[in-house]
Amino acid sequence: MPLSEHEQRLLDQIERALYAEDPKFVSTVRGGRLHRPSRRRRLQGIAVFALGLILLVLGVVLPFKPADIPVVSVFGFLVMFGGAVLVLSAMRGGSQEAESEGEANAGSSGGDRKKPEPRERGSFAQRMEERFRKRFEQ
Repeated sequence: MPLSEHEQRLLDQIERALYAEDPKFVSTVRGGRLHRPSRRRRLQGIAVFALGLILLVLGVVLPFKPADIPVVSVFGFLVMFGGAVLVLSAMRGGSQEAESEGEANAGSSGGDRKKPEPRERGSFAQRMEERFRKRFEQ
């Protein structure tokens, strides 16, 4: 049974209020935004790993070895390690990444991020509850 127009408007209003109050929760529930950063990070990690592998092989081939230490190969190994860390961190937790990016963006804006006061949340919940009761009283 489809929703009536009144119920649909209430649902839309609740949805808008939820978006305004807690966008992080909404993005977690929706899940669409979380896959893109981790996928991009995974691809970047693979590219960095491949670059490190190329540097590792070039370090062995090139005659540039001060004090008999293949500096280019050591640098290539470190780049490979960094790429592997990127890939593993992307695979481990895309949601943790998005949360840390959101916190970093809030911290870099210069001001403290204020959470909504409980009074504001309570008033919204009370209004919705009151509307729900009115609907059944009619």
